[in-house]
Amino acid sequence: MNLLTYHSDYNKYDLGVDHPLVGDKPHNIMDRLREKGLLEFFDVLSPSPATDEDILRIHGASYLNKIKELSKTGGMLSYDTPAPKGIYEIAALSAGGTIACGSKLFEKYSISINPLGGFHHASQNQSSGFCFFNDIAIVIEYLRIKRNLKKFLIIDLDVHHGNGTEDIYLRDPSVVNISIHQDGRTLYPGTGELENIGEDMGSGHTVNIPLPPGTGSNAYLHAFNEIVPYIAVEYDPDIIIYQSGVDTHHSDPLADLNIAYQTYYHLARSIVQISEQTCNKLLILLGGGYNSTTCINAYENIFNGVLNKDKYLTEPDTFAFGNMTKVQATIKELKKILRNYWNFE
Repeated sequence: MNLLTYHSDYNKYDLGVDHPLVGDKPHNIMDRLREKGLLEFFDVLSPSPATDEDILRIHGASYLNKIKELSKTGGMLSYDTPAPKGIYEIAALSAGGTIACGSKLFEKYSISINPLGGFHHASQNQSSGFCFFNDIAIVIEYLRIKRNLKKFLIIDLDVHHGNGTEDIYLRDPSVVNISIHQDGRTLYPGTGELENIGEDMGSGHTVNIPLPPGTGSNAYLHAFNEIVPYIAVEYDPDIIIYQSGVDTHHSDPLADLNIAYQTYYHLARSIVQISEQTCNKLLILLGGGYNSTTCINAYENIFNGVLNKDKYLTEPDTFAFGNMTKVQATIKELKKILRNYWNFE
């Protein structure tokens, strides 16, 4: 059986009517799952908020207090991230959902999903990009202590580079962090360069795959298939954390990749298969998606892929081979950079 965390208060993670992140997405995902008969394949757990102790394993006390103060008064965390009243409680609840998903994988589940998770722009003492607490790092440190895990694999497919997660684990050899994202020279947050592979003992454990604007589904899948399965199987992690942002879809208003619906199905199937080959512990965080209609369709395909359904949403894919030559060259260069760390044969 699979696990899904959900709380009605998830929908209060809302940064305003004129902001790209509005709070109806978790509710809409649940409605779609019910409509399509997919919810019956999941146990649904209502999570508790992450405690301050959980949060402080990653974030500094001054940063946590700043979020608490903003939560009382309202204000701005950063230029793009309003902090509405009550945001501390909702962000802590989101992180608690991710903790619950991670912990339950070591009971009777092999796949768990938090529809409000993947806040990868939050670093230790600062954040922007609509993020308050880095639930990816929070669950890693929770499981490191509570379950004695040693090896963590992050597969981050959000269109925006997860700069906060990278900052936290840049020198940590116990975390392999693979990010496929739109080239930071063309998109927020401006990071995630090909040459950045980690530092010190963490060298080779940060893997950035920046893709040019206009990259299509087949070129994207080429990048994924040439890198991710090889590293994942060789590393053999204790858990896989899949940040499954769908802001890579061609209709998303905040980015410029050209991914079609069916690609999300194939990516989810591939990651489930990787999990089955390794740890059989897969935590999925649904991540970004800012077209309110198409993101729910893309998430539906992720669930279809997770459940290995024969039917899934498709659409004409006129951009499929966009930037294939550039992407192939990027992958060839990345393999040269990483050849002292990983075997791609």
